[in-house]
Amino acid sequence: MGGGPAGSSAAVSMARRGLSVLVLERSTFPRFHIGESMLTYTSAVLDKLGITPKVKAEGFPVKTGAEFCDGADGYHRVDFTDQGAGRALTTYQLERADFDTILLEHAAECGAKVVQNARVTKVETEGDRVVGVTYSAGGAEQTVRARVVIDASGRAGLITKGLLRSRKYPQTARTVAVFRHFTGVDEATNPGVEGDIQVGAHADGWLWAIPVRKDKLSVGAVTTASLLQGASSPDDLFAEHVNRIPRIRQRIKGAEYTETHVESEFTYYSDQVAGPGFFVVGDAGAFANPIFSAGVYLALVTGSRAGELTADILSGEREETATVDEYERFYKTGYDTYTRLIHGFYSHDYNLGRFLKSTGARVAPIWVARLLGGDFWSEKNPLGRHLRGLPDNNTFSAYEPMYGCPVYPELDAAEPADTQLSEGLAAALD
Repeated sequence: MGGGPAGSSAAVSMARRGLSVLVLERSTFPRFHIGESMLTYTSAVLDKLGITPKVKAEGFPVKTGAEFCDGADGYHRVDFTDQGAGRALTTYQLERADFDTILLEHAAECGAKVVQNARVTKVETEGDRVVGVTYSAGGAEQTVRARVVIDASGRAGLITKGLLRSRKYPQTARTVAVFRHFTGVDEATNPGVEGDIQVGAHADGWLWAIPVRKDKLSVGAVTTASLLQGASSPDDLFAEHVNRIPRIRQRIKGAEYTETHVESEFTYYSDQVAGPGFFVVGDAGAFANPIFSAGVYLALVTGSRAGELTADILSGEREETATVDEYERFYKTGYDTYTRLIHGFYSHDYNLGRFLKSTGARVAPIWVARLLGGDFWSEKNPLGRHLRGLPDNNTFSAYEPMYGCPVYPELDAAEPADTQLSEGLAAALD
């Protein structure tokens, strides 16, 4: 259910294993979607899915680092080459409408049957087991049975929000994003590195600037819902917040935009993301603030994992109950680590250096670059370990973590187990 990155990656993983796969997507692609910046670990996942050549052929901007800046024109850049050998050191900034279409078409090429403009109206059950869905498409409604249903319905949460009613909303200040796409951008005005995402921090929130095409920049202002409600208009709030960050203001000099969009952010999670006959992947199970751009990465990784585990269950290689438990631990470990990273950043005024110093030790650039790149499952990343050790930032109810990097398992296994935080941090963080 759902043909976005989570659903398409699950479909690719299953279809490649010879399963009969039906993808029901309620929209018609291409369709606009926010969330354009990728993590470096995403590049390795795209390789495994077999779509890197297609993504590369689109000519999306190459991302080699991330810049964190402020209103005083100060900044710190995380360079992805600091991750060390063996890992992808670049990734892409992209237009989701085009990227998601490439991925969904790839699922069809791998053998999945894709039905667009198909709305699931009911998740079918027998006892506590999910056994299929009823959906409408082309003016007709039909019910299909499936040995496994994968919920990739995003915020709709057809299983967690609808069937199980297990979605929970933590008591956090609701944020909103006011954003525009600028065209006619000249990267000669960029004071930083071409292709970088910029994250600009100020007293009332933060901004993003993401080059989605060579001459097109996505810029968004994230703040509290109450602040937007008190503003004269979204346009005025956007302009005032952009003016607070000189480096982003400089980057859009001379560019034009067509309209202003507003999107609310609701943080939520479900303690159950798998069960008899189903897996929940991507945003359908949890959603966290997008400040570190991990949404697509988490969708691809959980979608791929759910697809692979489904194939293992149906081939008889795995027993379902134990596999369901393993997947839930895997899902929660990734999302919990990412959410803790967000907590740390937000609680230190969106200041990367201040957040890292709060660990009480000097943090080596390698661990910062890896964690911001998607190293959410490794027990050997000391910064990730530190975050998971903070007792007040739990995302889910108590669970047993599932360690072991799903993207670079061999490299993670070979990593020394005694890595420490105090391996030195670049002076720029001062």
